[in-house]
Amino acid sequence: MRSLQPSHFTDGSLPVFVFPQSLTFCADEQASHKQVLTVYNPYEFALRFKVLCTAPSRYIVVDSDGVIKPRCCIDIVIRHIDIQPGITQQDKFRLHIFEHGLQDVIGKKEIIAVLQPSRTEPKQKSKERPSTRRGTQRIGSSSVTVEQFADSGFGGQNAPSLWVIMMAVVCIIALMLPLEGDKQRSDLIPQYLHLSVNQKLLAAFILGLITMAILKT
Repeated sequence: MRSLQPSHFTDGSLPVFVFPQSLTFCADEQASHKQVLTVYNPYEFALRFKVLCTAPSRYIVVDSDGVIKPRCCIDIVIRHIDIQPGITQQDKFRLHIFEHGLQDVIGKKEIIAVLQPSRTEPKQKSKERPSTRRGTQRIGSSSVTVEQFADSGFGGQNAPSLWVIMMAVVCIIALMLPLEGDKQRSDLIPQYLHLSVNQKLLAAFILGLITMAILKT
């Protein structure tokens, strides 16, 4: 299975795997005021991430930038510090992904953050417009950069990109290929296409993340 390289995604189209796809804070549920965003790196190269937000004064983001080692994940803790009972608000976080050591964005993901009065309250659009000022809000060791987001998101973000579809097809093909040492199929399929258990597990992991991301859109 051919490995992906950062140079393939100079247009910022690297698939970014994040769970959950959205954050819900409930004013009457204190436990929900702290959310954990998990970012996965299923690739063979290290990634650097940076978290941006439309309303940084409302949040404390622990480790808003950092490095994710290959085939690892990292948890980003996000605390809402401006809970206002009876008000529904919607903000946006944006995750920028870089190749470790370089400055060009090779992938990005938008996460909606909703504050609602209670768990049963239906999600509504924000009653106030996101700030259009650009700057940096630093609270303790956390830094979140404000950026004006277009309401249309990334332009087609809701639809799976061509790279996502290609990766899903590659993973499916990889799972169908024989394992190393499978003598029964060695005459039908060349030996170099026999994959190891770890390669099969990686393909299954990536396919699961793609499926989860598509179902959430």
